[in-house]
Amino acid sequence: MRFFVVQLNINILMAAKTIIITGGAGFIGSHVVRLFTKKYPDYQIINLDKLTYAGNLTNLSDIDKLPNYTFEKGDIVDAAYVDALFDKYKPDGVIHLAAESHVDRSITDPMSFVMTNVVGTVNLLNAAKKTWHGNYEGKLFYHVSTDEVYGELHNPEEFFLEDTSYDPRSPYSASKASSDHFVRAYHNTYGMPMVLSNCSNNYGPNHFPEKLIPLMINNIKNKKPLPVYGKGENVRDWLYVIDHARAIDNIFHAGKNGETYNIGGNNEWTNIALVHLLCDLMDSKLGNEVGKSRELITYVTDRAGHDLRYAIDASKLMNEIDWKPSVTFEEGLAKTVDWYLNNWSWIENITSGDYANYYNEMYAQR
Repeated sequence: MRFFVVQLNINILMAAKTIIITGGAGFIGSHVVRLFTKKYPDYQIINLDKLTYAGNLTNLSDIDKLPNYTFEKGDIVDAAYVDALFDKYKPDGVIHLAAESHVDRSITDPMSFVMTNVVGTVNLLNAAKKTWHGNYEGKLFYHVSTDEVYGELHNPEEFFLEDTSYDPRSPYSASKASSDHFVRAYHNTYGMPMVLSNCSNNYGPNHFPEKLIPLMINNIKNKKPLPVYGKGENVRDWLYVIDHARAIDNIFHAGKNGETYNIGGNNEWTNIALVHLLCDLMDSKLGNEVGKSRELITYVTDRAGHDLRYAIDASKLMNEIDWKPSVTFEEGLAKTVDWYLNNWSWIENITSGDYANYYNEMYAQR
């Protein structure tokens, strides 16, 4: 009997660990939520998402009935709401992914990025500070950021390191840089435990189709023009989203308090080379004549302030926390194309807006 009571108490203690994951219905966030709910059944995972245009609960339809998963619809810009949510769940940890992230949108509407990425982050920090009351044992605020805060690289031998000076060049990257500074300031001023990661471009299943790879997949399938900025010479380091979720898991559990970790795929491609590869892969999958999809490529006026090259040095993460990418870009891209072709109703629901209408109606009735 004594053994049973001790075991029960241990299980109750483990079940009490609660993590709020913001932006968990989005592209990267949904993969993180899925990983944590399945891998850690003793954790209570609270998915906080506003369900903006990029939030889609169908991304999580396979886990939404799990007993350790809860969805909360709310806006991190609403400080009173965030405070009430933290008071309700009293989380042990926060993994903050919620963000406006599309550079083109930031150019036309920078204030939305300021509100969500800066004010929203500070609201979360304040709520965590109030909830934890300076008792930070077992607590952690994990802020997920981007390599774009570092600016651009011109020397092909250079890479972004964790101590690379910040040089944001778009309203999006400026808003993320500001939020990074606030997280570090709360660590230095209040002693709040934190880790921060800066990742390179992600790709994979469930990516919103305004982004490069899913946009090209959709347009190739529908025989629409493939818009490429400028001459397509801009270089990005591509990271498979499931590998990013694995890295977040490792950093959350093994990262050092106050440290920053760069997450990259060691996988640089010019935009035009990527589009060529994707065209050829889609032609093969769809049974098209070789080179047919390349005929759809259309060069368009370059984006304002378009950074030339991003490249991550992830050696700190690989050496200190035992992580590395699990797939090559060619393997990951093939998996991604297969997922979209096998789940075409998902992208049709996105482009039609049906997914948003369904969930807006469902939650309006709650």
